[in-house]
Order: sequence, then C-alpha cells, then structure tokens
Amino acid sequence: MSQDTLAHLVDTRVSSRLWARDTTVFSAAQDAGVRDAILQRLGWLDAPAAMAAHLQDIERVAADVRRDGLTHLCLLGMGGSSLCAEVLRQTLAAPDMQARVHVLDTTDERAVREVSTALDPRHTLFVVASKSGSTVEVTALESWFRAWVQQATGDRAGQHFIAITDPGTSLVEHAAAHQYRHTFINPADIGGRYSALSLFGLVSAALMDIPPFGLLERGARMAEACRADHGANPGLALGVFMATQAQRGRDKLTLLLPPSLAALGLWIEQLVAESTGKLGTGVLPIVDEPLADIQAYGADRAFVLVAHPGDGSAAIQRTALSAAGHPVFHLEATGADLGGEFFRWEFATAIAGAILGVNPFDEPNVRDAKARTVAMLGGPRPLPVTPPLVESDGRLWRSHHPANTPTAGTGTFVALLDYLPVDDRRMETVARVRASIRERTGAATTHGLGPRYLHSTGQFHKGGTNCGIFLLLTAADATETPVPDTTYSFSVLKHAQALGDFEALCANGRRVAHVHIADEHADFSAEMEKLIDWAMRQFT
Repeated sequence: MSQDTLAHLVDTRVSSRLWARDTTVFSAAQDAGVRDAILQRLGWLDAPAAMAAHLQDIERVAADVRRDGLTHLCLLGMGGSSLCAEVLRQTLAAPDMQARVHVLDTTDERAVREVSTALDPRHTLFVVASKSGSTVEVTALESWFRAWVQQATGDRAGQHFIAITDPGTSLVEHAAAHQYRHTFINPADIGGRYSALSLFGLVSAALMDIPPFGLLERGARMAEACRADHGANPGLALGVFMATQAQRGRDKLTLLLPPSLAALGLWIEQLVAESTGKLGTGVLPIVDEPLADIQAYGADRAFVLVAHPGDGSAAIQRTALSAAGHPVFHLEATGADLGGEFFRWEFATAIAGAILGVNPFDEPNVRDAKARTVAMLGGPRPLPVTPPLVESDGRLWRSHHPANTPTAGTGTFVALLDYLPVDDRRMETVARVRASIRERTGAATTHGLGPRYLHSTGQFHKGGTNCGIFLLLTAADATETPVPDTTYSFSVLKHAQALGDFEALCANGRRVAHVHIADEHADFSAEMEKLIDWAMRQFT
C-alpha cells in the first residue's frame, strides 16, 4: 500500500506542486477560505534559504548580549515557539550552556518559582517567543518576570528582554513600549510548529552559541532533496509511510531515538499530532515510552527508528521488529543533522496531511480549549468544577464515559495529562506507570505535561481518532503567585487550563477521568503512581 501511494504521488508530481504552492495537493482545501489559509502557511518551505539574510542581525544581537554580561538565558514560549529551543538546548548546546539555559513553557507555580530562584535577574536575558503575540501563558510569564527584573535593574529592565513574534502583533507594540533590547519579526506565513528553521529557532540557537548557519545549511540540503518527484525524496517517503500506516490502523507512530537525539521526539510529537490529528483521523507519535519486548507491541504500531550512521544494534532492532510484522521506517542522523531533520519532518507531515485529507496547518480544537480557559478565567472564584469531584476510596475524582468509547487494549492509547507540580522524580515515575499500563492492557501510552501538551497532542486528543482514554491529574498548589495586571494567579491559570481541557474532551465525546490531590504538600510522584493504578482499575 505504501509503495502504491508513493508511486501515485510521484506520478502526480505532488512534491513539485507543493513547492509551487498548489493547494489542490490538499483535499481539505475545497473552499477559497481554506485555500487562502493554506497559502498563508507555506513559508517554511523557503525558510532554509530565506533566513540566511537574517543571520548577520541575529549574530550581532547575540554578540551584544554576551558583551553586556547576560550569561543566562530564559525562553518564555509555548508549543512551536519553545520546543525547538528545548531540542537545541539538549542536543547541540555545550554542557555549560545547557546549565545556563531555561526553557519555561509552563504555568506551574513551582516551576516559575524554581526558575526564578536559579536565575540572577541582573545577568539573565529573557526571550519572549509568541507567534500570535498574545499567547496567554507567555503573556503571564513575561509580565511576572519583567516585574521581577525591574525590581533588580530599574529602568534598564527592557534590556533584559528580546521578542520574537509576527508582524503587527500586540507583542511588537508591547516590546517597544517597554524598551526591549530587540524585536525579531518572523515571516507571517510560517506557522508555529513549522518554525524551527525560522527566527524562532535560529535566534535561540545563536544565543546558546550554536551556529545558526549550520542549521540552515543542513536544512537547505534536505529541502533540495525534498523537491524531487521521486521515490527517494526523503520527506515524501516518510510522509507516505506515516499516513498509509495510519490508514491501515497503525496510527501509533512509535519513535525509537538514540539518547543523543531523544529531545527531538517532543518536537516531532507536536508537529505530527497537531498537524494530522483532526477530522477523526491522524498520526499519534509515541515518544519516550520505555522499551518493551517486541511481542508487547500491538498491531496498531508503526515504528520510526532513528540511528547514528553505522549503528549495528539499530539494524538488529529493525530486523527483529520487521520479523514480528511491524512496519519500520529507518533513517540515520546525528546532532549535526538537526537542521535537515527539522525540514524532513515538516515536509513529511505536510505530505501525510495531504494523504489523510486534512489541513495540516490549522488547529481547530486547540482554539476550542483556549477559549474555554479564557472563559473560566473571566468567571467566578473558586473555579467551577462541573460535574463536581466526588470522593471514592478516599480519592477525589470524576469521569466522563460516553457510549461506544474504547476500553484499554491494543488499538487504543492511554494519555496521562499531568498538571501536578513539577518534581525531579516525575519522569522516572511516569516511565514505570507507562510500562505497567502497556503490560496490563497492551495499550500505547503518552505523557503530556500540562499546559504544554495543549499546544501539541491536545489537537489529536480532541480531533483525532477517538481511541484514547484520558487520565487528567491535578493538585492543590502550596503557593498562589499573582500574575501582574490580571485577576488570577499562576495556580488559577493552570487549573483553568486543566478544567477547560476536561470540558473540551467531554464535548468531543472522549473518555476521560479526572483525579485531584487536595493535599498541597503531598509527594506528587508517589501519589501519581498510586492514583493512576487506582484510576485504571476504576475506569477501565
């Protein structure tokens, strides 16, 4: 099936038509409004070449930052505006630079306080990254940290801030009013999750002492390879693999990445899930799931195996997966190839959207969840919980179980929607929980940190295939940190996002359970493991 589809796309010149901005590539583009919207989201195709003109300005600003002794960097962003920076930090930044860079993409009280404790406001540069210029999380974080820096530096506070945004946004005006050091204006025709090779990624790279030219150079090579109407086109082949496997029911795209590229998984997760997960279809990347014996993987899996060139163990793994009947797409890459991988996956995701019949450049259900959050923030306090939480076995919980929604097993996935306060042991706990769920049920699992996942897999959760079981975890916060110039705290904002997502999942007929920890001093990692085990038994 994959080869037939690939041959058809080659024969119909889909790659060259996409480069020519032919929106008929996308069957979703049936009316003029959708066609125009797609045309306004194809600037990423030209980014590897077009962004070279910005390198001198980027390097000048980065040099000025170093000259002025701003040795620490904190990026405030969400989704596509922050995930690329986190990949760069973990993958290409030198170890000493990794320790001096913080990517803050959460409204969690504890995380905000921990980052502020780790930083000296006199020596920190804040990058405020928002395509729309009005992302609620970024606006709240900027407001709090600007007031914090102003206490320490007075009238020079603006010199500790750089903005990256689109033309004409409210952030442009805000940055000018508060005398930001610099404002980078990104091309408006590049969507957030396709922006890795635009100013959103390149500015972050330069500030981490990662040469942005190298990213563009590798990106340009991959872009050139993705022009060909040929089966060897690397982006076309990957896109066909993802989409055709999803059409066969293998929509859990399990990513097997080497440790040096592990951070790339979160970026791929957002790009693919948010782009394809709509109209009841899509591809769901399974990222950071603990490895299992091959027989533990169900027939809903397809694998992308990324390995360093010449890695013999990867070849053995590929052979074993294939022998068990699992489709495997194998590609080779190192950290030096990151710019090329950004482009490969962007092109592949656009192709996958075309095959699946969706618009890979919109995110309708993300907007729905945002609107519900805003409505809650404008309503009464405490935030209304409808239906209310009830006590069962000493636990507070509620659930929504529509007819014809799945039980955990092969073909389904269990999504852990984690709004608990940050905890150093969280990922170890999550790994154990995910392995346990797979062992007990055969289901794939995902882990979403709230509110980050709302800008990532959140679109697939509500708009993709209705095969998910959602476990939403919240807790009382030990602190209430007011967001300046608003009527709410970071705690209230995060809880509004969690409650709004519960509403959105219910409205879209999803099966969801919400468990709340009322003790703000609890050991959240330990409680998480117990609660998920309990909820799985109650709910499934």
